[in-house]
Amino acid sequence: MKISFLCVLIAAIQPFLWALAAKAGGIRSGTRYNNHTPRNTLASLTGWPQRANWAQQNSFEAFPFFAAAVLMAHVAGVAPALIDTWAITFIVARFAYFGCYVADLATVRSLVWFVGVVACARLMLAAA
Repeated sequence: MKISFLCVLIAAIQPFLWALAAKAGGIRSGTRYNNHTPRNTLASLTGWPQRANWAQQNSFEAFPFFAAAVLMAHVAGVAPALIDTWAITFIVARFAYFGCYVADLATVRSLVWFVGVVACARLMLAAA
């Protein structure tokens, strides 16, 4: 499997990992999880579990941009090493984003979010 395609798989899985962290954190902090109304349960979280849920939501939002950027770069024949570099950059930024979100480091979180956006934009521009 190409490294960049593996990165797309990792990016697709990240929101589910962050949701699991939010749910587990909520349970540990005393929030009873209700699988009949999971969105209500997640909406009632506070503290770091709430921020993990927000990171999950943002990861779902960021995924299409990243997946499209990787596919565009491959279809356009961009050098695989360049694609892999920017795909790995995106994944590292998204892990850092989650860590910053959970730790409530808002400014740093915004900076690493921007790194992810730049990685996607760079892939799209290389394809152009």
